[in-house]
Amino acid sequence: MHIAVAGNIGAGKTTLTELLAKHYGWQSNFEDVDDNPYLNDFYNDMQRWSFNLQIFFLNSRFNQILEIRKSGKTVIQDRTIYEDAEIFAPNLHAMGLMSTRDFNNYRTLFNLMVSLIQPPDLLIYLRASIPTLVNQIQKRGRDYENSIRLDYLRQLNERYEKWIKGYTLGKLLIVNVDELDFATSREDLSYVIDKIDAQIHGLF
Repeated sequence: MHIAVAGNIGAGKTTLTELLAKHYGWQSNFEDVDDNPYLNDFYNDMQRWSFNLQIFFLNSRFNQILEIRKSGKTVIQDRTIYEDAEIFAPNLHAMGLMSTRDFNNYRTLFNLMVSLIQPPDLLIYLRASIPTLVNQIQKRGRDYENSIRLDYLRQLNERYEKWIKGYTLGKLLIVNVDELDFATSREDLSYVIDKIDAQIHGLF
């Protein structure tokens, strides 16, 4: 089974992925942030490095999905291949930070890749307001995230909401992060686990 956690920068994807993997005994699959050779360059010069960064993520996540399905295990994945193509790449294109030529090339490659894979059995979307995202980003203190602008987060949030509204690829669970603190509250984590249990029982 393939479970995926989606959400904006700072929504708590990695934290929830770790907690759920521990609770259920699932294998966890994380975003390639530390080994990403483009992230620092991208945040310093988005226009120059946007295409390179998105291709790196696309390639990385496509490989992850192939590995997940091949493993035969239940795997929980931190961020999906769809978020890059539905949220991040179109946002960079709309901001004038990715050329139309590069964006079209990217979409063609994405469309080919998704025709060869299965979507997650369950998608967990972490919905968070801008103040919550900013608070979480500041708390973890990653250097390259210090320059993220509020309007950039806001644009991403709008695209996330639009994507989730039209999401029909599989089961979907929306978790409102503004009202929950699953990182420190066992009660809040139990609430999320109960919701997931209800969804999973419908998968078997």
